[in-house]
Amino acid sequence: MTILPSFPIASPKKLIYTHIARQGVTSKAELMPLSGMTSSSLTRLLEEMVADKLLITGYGPSSGGRRPILYEVNADYGYFFGLDISRRTSTLGFFDAKMNSKALLRWRMDEAMTPEALIDYVVLNIRSIMLDHHIQPHQVVGIGIGAVGPLDRKTGVIIEPSNFPARGWNQVPICKLLEERTGIASRLGNGADAALIGEHWSMRSENLQHMLYVHAGVGLRSAMMSGGHIVHGSVDMEGAVGQMIIQMDGPRLHDHGNYGAWEALASVQALEKRARAVAKTGRADIPGAGQVPPERLTYDVLLQGLHSGNAYAREIFTQSAVCFGIGLANLINVLHPESIVLGGPLINSHELYFQTAIDTAKRNIYYYPDYVPSFSKGKLQEDAVAVGSAMMVWSNMVV
Repeated sequence: MTILPSFPIASPKKLIYTHIARQGVTSKAELMPLSGMTSSSLTRLLEEMVADKLLITGYGPSSGGRRPILYEVNADYGYFFGLDISRRTSTLGFFDAKMNSKALLRWRMDEAMTPEALIDYVVLNIRSIMLDHHIQPHQVVGIGIGAVGPLDRKTGVIIEPSNFPARGWNQVPICKLLEERTGIASRLGNGADAALIGEHWSMRSENLQHMLYVHAGVGLRSAMMSGGHIVHGSVDMEGAVGQMIIQMDGPRLHDHGNYGAWEALASVQALEKRARAVAKTGRADIPGAGQVPPERLTYDVLLQGLHSGNAYAREIFTQSAVCFGIGLANLINVLHPESIVLGGPLINSHELYFQTAIDTAKRNIYYYPDYVPSFSKGKLQEDAVAVGSAMMVWSNMVV
């Protein structure tokens, strides 16, 4: 089993396999309109796929004649790892050919989690998972990686992402490093794309074609799908959306980037920066005031304050959510998706944040209420990048 390059031309076998995977269980009669084949040709193809162990068969209920043969994907045909590399937490998932989760491991990204430390940790756990499930390396089709950009998907290199807690996250040939240590082919994509691929798969029964995904965490990241396919630009800069200007005379997050940028008003960093500045004035009702120095006031302390009912924490989270909703409305007015999935630490911080953000976005959608896209946190949520990363490999698998 090998991995195809980007944008493969699907063979009839691949189309049939993908359709069966998405449907779950399918009969030959349901496959006929899709295949464009004669009945005898389709029968031969399905028999070949069963012989190759791509598919397994069963029988449906009789409607008066013979019971129809039903086809479904063989879950044990191949296995897939999905790796999510993010700034706050990272995740390693292990999946079968039906994208059933067999194992899932999540860990905190801290100052010690350099690229070398992460590779060691991931390789150790890949070996442990394979041992636990009695899987040999040749049974693993590949490792999909969804990472913070910018990155080079063709060469498998994480270029120079900002704001990682640990040092060394620049020009990291992540695919090469994993392949050398595991012997398993690896494929790199940006995390927002992977999350959208995963959520789209989890919602496949809804047949959604135009989707927008936005991740709100340390920074802001986005991905768009049109016609059921991820839309790529000429460069892989998923975080550039955070530089959208939503307030002309607004603050600047660091010594680079735009003044009044979206992420300067609605991100984990923006919350911390604002709270630290106010704490230095001596305001006493800020979460953690008097317990930690202002420069050590972290998002986790603010989040704890929000959940304990602290008025100041509620105020700054609400203001952040309003700013997030304004930027979100700008994207919606340009892209017009039918479904919007929101993820990341801020979206999942509290229902207040999610609801305030989408209420603000709705008020600023130009064609509202004639055009009302759906909003959700998705079905996979924290696991979306790991699932989508594995899906990147699954969808490019030669069958």
